[in-house]
Amino acid sequence: MFDKLPISSETERILTKALDEPISVEEGNHLMNIKGSDLYPLLATADYLRQEIVGNDVTFINNCNINFTNICTVRCGFCAFGKDADDPEAYILNDEQILAKAQGAVEKGAHEFCVMGGVLPDADIEYYEHLMTLLKDEYPDVMIHGFSPTMINDACRVSGIDIAEGCERLKDAGLDTLPGTAAEILTDRSRDLICPEKVSVSEWIDIVKTAHEVGIPGSATIMYGHVETLEERVEHIDIIRKLQEDTHGFTEFIPMTFMHEFSPIFLEGQSNLGATGTEDLKLYAVSRLMLRDLIPNIQVSWVKMGFRFAQVSLTAGANDLGGTLGGDELSAASGAPDGVDASIGTLGNIVRNLGRNPIERNSKYTEFYPIESASMPSK
Repeated sequence: MFDKLPISSETERILTKALDEPISVEEGNHLMNIKGSDLYPLLATADYLRQEIVGNDVTFINNCNINFTNICTVRCGFCAFGKDADDPEAYILNDEQILAKAQGAVEKGAHEFCVMGGVLPDADIEYYEHLMTLLKDEYPDVMIHGFSPTMINDACRVSGIDIAEGCERLKDAGLDTLPGTAAEILTDRSRDLICPEKVSVSEWIDIVKTAHEVGIPGSATIMYGHVETLEERVEHIDIIRKLQEDTHGFTEFIPMTFMHEFSPIFLEGQSNLGATGTEDLKLYAVSRLMLRDLIPNIQVSWVKMGFRFAQVSLTAGANDLGGTLGGDELSAASGAPDGVDASIGTLGNIVRNLGRNPIERNSKYTEFYPIESASMPSK
């Protein structure tokens, strides 16, 4: 496959192996560091595996983010969204406001509510159960993708129950899938620098594993381009891989490039923040080569990258374009390049322009809704 390409012998060896089996951590580290003409064979290999594993369908979901509060006791160095409770811009949505946002999304055909927000100091499991039943009672057929492992951990602590009971209760109340957020980089060195108040690596793994075991599948994420090393990016993917081998509970892997311009660590003087375009592409490609069909769905985040580069990233091993979002205050606060609300037509056109097939899906990738091929408005 590579005999006529200008490629180093070690990169060629790794990519040839990758056609048949997952690559190792050491091989992933090599590929994260390649430059020049080695990049294109890497992307081609990842794209070839994507086609072999999931074909030419590119999925996305019609969904709506419901960020019910921006008050947060966990003030991470990368986050421009969270506020102190006494901040004049702090808010907590009431039931009527939540239902109004949900109704607007349902009128646009939403299949999912993504229920997220800051970590409230006194939020218990009963509060999150209330949010679930509030939405499920009105919209029983819309899936709920909600709460981070940190939120669940703190709510269980406030309620005086263990994680397994908390997950069971959330599932019974209507939680369908768990976002893979609060992961950032799964090394304690990086977490001590950017989010020391969040759960540790071992705690994050235990919470996600418990959710999977009680029947709540969900996403795995990586947020990169801040204080982590290239080796820590690969270590993170390997941790996700090992957890998936154990539980098979991840529905998708979502790399999220760090938008640094309004982050506290940038405003306080931290330099060299943000991944480059080639680093973005290498992360998607290496993720595909390490995860292969263990996590078949790799998602690009158009809200973080913009529509144009998200489309390019679909050529690096990815096969999912995220969601319409219906607003994402977290990304908006960080400076989302193309806004935080996309139409089905916009996402469909991005996919068709690649020569692939746009397909709507649900949160669990268990139901699919073909998109009409007729021309649609771009926004």
